[in-house]
Amino acid sequence: METRAEEQLIGPLLLARGTVDRSAARRANTAWLEQAWNDPSTRVLVIDNGRTLVERAGDEVRAVLYTPAEAPPGERFLLGVADGVTYFAVAAPLPGGSAGDVNGRVTVPMSPHDAAEGRPVPAGLRQAGGLLGDRDAGLLVYAVALEAWHGVHQFCPRCGARTTVEAGGHIRVCPRDGSQHFPRVDPAVIMLIRDPDDRCLLARGPQWPEGRLSILAGFVEPGESLEAAVIREVAEEVGIVVADPRYLGSQPWPFPRSLMLGFFANALSTDLTPDAEEIAEARWFSREELARALRTGDVRLPPPVSIARRLIETWYGSPLTGDW
Repeated sequence: METRAEEQLIGPLLLARGTVDRSAARRANTAWLEQAWNDPSTRVLVIDNGRTLVERAGDEVRAVLYTPAEAPPGERFLLGVADGVTYFAVAAPLPGGSAGDVNGRVTVPMSPHDAAEGRPVPAGLRQAGGLLGDRDAGLLVYAVALEAWHGVHQFCPRCGARTTVEAGGHIRVCPRDGSQHFPRVDPAVIMLIRDPDDRCLLARGPQWPEGRLSILAGFVEPGESLEAAVIREVAEEVGIVVADPRYLGSQPWPFPRSLMLGFFANALSTDLTPDAEEIAEARWFSREELARALRTGDVRLPPPVSIARRLIETWYGSPLTGDW
């Protein structure tokens, strides 16, 4: 199968947006950080177990931002500067007593139409990431990723001493042995596989309900290239051989710290042998078959905030409905 010239992602990668300069050169300047924190024009996003407060303003949804004086106490992370305004995140319980859920899982329904205007509601990235504007989406994904990393790096992996936060939340330092520890991301490949008839492979894990399908994905192993990870993961999960992995784009997926790297690849074999521990169901779909399954409700696709949805729609040729 030849690569098609029109293989460009349909629609934006909603968690790859952002308009704020991360201002890395200022992170070590403690005097500047304190001055910025005490500036009343500075704005603070409060993050609690992957959630923040958002509110509807007309047809828009925006993150609720506070002045430093209004923000609750907590570990502080510099998010950057835009248009003369400095942005921080603070890891703390959400104002108003809204309890957070691990990994941004939320139960409060929220959309631009069903949230009361001006009434803040808690939301995570899966729920609000696609509704927020570019600035707020970038701030939230950044804050979620930093909070998740800090939450599991409270202690030095060398000696066990409690570490301290420095460099505007971008380093943890061990006071006992002086070692420095930096936030990390875990690269993961996610791939849409096409067969010689240009059918798309969709699958679901054993923990998912029937009909909830997506494309294959997996973590990159040590000493492995991205392309090799695509080929290996497909062989391990469904037992087929693929070739010609082609990179299309990436976006952060901080659940808790992944970076999803999207690929297309061509199947050289089509007889599926799913790994029972990883895959409960795997099927080939033509465009007509997928459209029919979405109309009947037999198949539901990942939400638009995911890179999986963008890859599926790119193969299909237009936006689709039928979210999880």
